[in-house]
Amino acid sequence: MASAVQVQAQPRIPLPKESEPMLVCAPDPPGQQHNIDASNDKTIPNDSSTASIEASSSSPPIEKPNDAPPTSAPQHGDHSTNPEASRTKLQTTIIMLSLCASVFLAALDTTIITTALPTISEYFHSNAGYTWIGSAYLLANAASTPSWGKFSDIWGRKPILLVAVATFFVGSLLAGVSVNIGMLIAARAIQGIGGGGLIILVNICISDLFSMRNRGTYFGVIGGVWAISSAIGPVLGGVFTEKVSWRWCFYINLPITGTVFILLCFFLHLHNPKTPVWEGLKAVDWAGSLTIVGGTLMLLLGLEFGGVTYPWGSAKVVCLIVFGILVGISFVLNEWKFARYPVMPLRLFKTPSNIASLGVCFCHGYVFIAATYYLPLYFQAVLGATPLLSGVYLLPLALSLGLTSAVTGIWIKKTGKYLPAIWFGMSIMTLGLGLFIDLSASRVWSKIIIFQIIAGIGIGPNFQSPLLALQTGVPQRDIATATATFGFVRNLSTSISVVIGGVVFQNEMQKRYPSLVAALGLETANLLSGNSAGASVGIVKALPARQREVAREAFAGSLRTMWIMYVAFSGLGLLVSLGVGSRKLSKEHEVTRTGLVEEERKRREDKESKLAAKRERNGEGGKEEV
Repeated sequence: MASAVQVQAQPRIPLPKESEPMLVCAPDPPGQQHNIDASNDKTIPNDSSTASIEASSSSPPIEKPNDAPPTSAPQHGDHSTNPEASRTKLQTTIIMLSLCASVFLAALDTTIITTALPTISEYFHSNAGYTWIGSAYLLANAASTPSWGKFSDIWGRKPILLVAVATFFVGSLLAGVSVNIGMLIAARAIQGIGGGGLIILVNICISDLFSMRNRGTYFGVIGGVWAISSAIGPVLGGVFTEKVSWRWCFYINLPITGTVFILLCFFLHLHNPKTPVWEGLKAVDWAGSLTIVGGTLMLLLGLEFGGVTYPWGSAKVVCLIVFGILVGISFVLNEWKFARYPVMPLRLFKTPSNIASLGVCFCHGYVFIAATYYLPLYFQAVLGATPLLSGVYLLPLALSLGLTSAVTGIWIKKTGKYLPAIWFGMSIMTLGLGLFIDLSASRVWSKIIIFQIIAGIGIGPNFQSPLLALQTGVPQRDIATATATFGFVRNLSTSISVVIGGVVFQNEMQKRYPSLVAALGLETANLLSGNSAGASVGIVKALPARQREVAREAFAGSLRTMWIMYVAFSGLGLLVSLGVGSRKLSKEHEVTRTGLVEEERKRREDKESKLAAKRERNGEGGKEEV
């Protein structure tokens, strides 16, 4: 967002237009010309260290007349600096419906296939497909998130959002018409890439459309939509699989995605730099994009394979995890030293409050996914519910989560405060997960429902509150990369959480192996212990009554230990939240400008900031020596 600028009554050096060649600026004499910084409310002296400006945007920065008042507040009634004033309520409603539909589909495809997986695997005669149909979507979703944010900085929000919608449409179409398991897995990966773009770009667009104070409400709505769509996914998938065809789990996306594409084309109006494709491609941080995708995929694949496909100590698992970490380190080095326009600039991490906000995001994502992922396991293995019915049993969590997320957004809009919401959410989430420890093999509906509601009330506020805390800690020019980084941290934490939770659960079931052998026999005990436990819940219902109770007690006890681990992580998140800084959210909002001119401006400002910090350190050192 380009903020209002302070303009001195001096000659100005305009940034180059798209058709102009590269300019080389000689250093100014002392006290002479200055470049106007339209995104950080200050003027920056020209310097030989910032000599070249590569400009590929056809939209030059807004310039004000020399007699404009030096104010940082936008002029009321000026729609160029106050985009909210230029939209009617109907336009805002249509835009938000389109954005909500995008998130709804991206979240729906995470869970809709869970109840259809057995049917799909049987249709294609593929046991491996059971795992990879779901994993392909999640892995592609997590790995692609950071790049979408940077693409939107270069080419603009709207064009890249439309590309994400189109990618998701193509992936859904290919998945629906798949003729073999390989085609379906590839289609799911394409869907995951598009879905990752949808979720993160919706948040970025909301940040561009609304002021910091107002966007909390819309983030809350998005969080509620995400929760509800994730909860109804298994139910909808079961209905399609039983009543029509599993292919409708993917066909359902096509008319909605097409409608969203058309509505966004006509009603979403954000700054479009009209960056030429080739110039934009040359500006992309390809080394950073490839290393973060490669490192993320290797790490998550290693965690996915470990203890399931291969032993944890096998060379394949160890190499994937170790090299994933090494590639991640190379990504950090690239962003620090070599990237001209980094995918994830390290300046995002230079304040303790920003680090704490991302820490809360990680802990929140790590914990909330456990409730949505492992409660259905409890419902099926311990309560004997069908996969379809387990989705219904999860509704108290989903509804309370969605409602609390929306209410928190409204509260933030009215008060302008986000920190109390973070503390409240982390505290109640810790309490809710702690109550899950008391879930036993007996069916007590009051506990099952009330515990879920309490956990949902705690989970809901922290979908948007830490994001607002992070956004207030960065300049407007870094909002997109900060939002993409936030989404990446959340995706990474949820993926790691599912694996670690599974390891704890499997180890606990393995500890109970001797008692299971004594009560159930060797063959049945082998099916219900270690790596096979989660995939063998269906046989519990077929056991005789006495043996069934033994098996259910084993599942409930193992899950109890797992919940203790998640409570500890939730408590850690509560401690980390104490480091989040408090700032009043502003009601003012201005246009966010994108394109290569803005990217070059950010690079120059970052370089100037580093030089100033270095000069300050050197000056302090000199004083100490004297």
